[in-house]
Amino acid sequence: MKELDLLKKDWKKNSDSFQQISEKEIYKMIHKKSSSIVKWILIISILEISFWTFSNIFINTDDVLRKINHPEIVTTLEYLTYFNYLVGLVFVFIFYKNYTTISTTVATKSLMSAILRTRKTVQYYVWYNLGMIVVTSILSFFIAFVYNPDMAFLRDKLALSGKAMFTTIGILLLVILGFFGLFWCFYRLLYGTLLRRLYVNYKELKKIDF
Repeated sequence: MKELDLLKKDWKKNSDSFQQISEKEIYKMIHKKSSSIVKWILIISILEISFWTFSNIFINTDDVLRKINHPEIVTTLEYLTYFNYLVGLVFVFIFYKNYTTISTTVATKSLMSAILRTRKTVQYYVWYNLGMIVVTSILSFFIAFVYNPDMAFLRDKLALSGKAMFTTIGILLLVILGFFGLFWCFYRLLYGTLLRRLYVNYKELKKIDF
């Protein structure tokens, strides 16, 4: 009987050891997966900014801006573009910091905190971009309609017909909603998938920690 008690104690001791080893292995796997996900978030954000940069280089808007013939509007648009790039670079820097934090952290609670912080940062980034799409679309349509001389015939037509005015506004709203929906689907597909995987890792860490 005494020998059986000793065996039970030894089994319990080994069982606790196996559980600790298992949790360590799970933590390493979750840590590696989380680091990889945040790295992809960083890569995608860099590729996105690079895409818009090269698009602006190859799409020639000088002719349209010359037709407007309002230097103050051109200057405002340039400042808005620079501001947008600056905000984008700030987000990229934050993504990089999140990646280095998650890659180097060793404590479970610190990793969980970094995952939640990364999720919030990505959500802010996505909503900022969607908001800028709406603002830029409205601003572009407004400037083109009011200041572009090629739109004079349309301004005259809308001034004479209230029905045509409402129809045009409705079409513009549908176009803006279409752009918004397209980019929302794009962000949901890319960043949304990564964030869901990141949250699954967070829940697994929560099981280990508590």
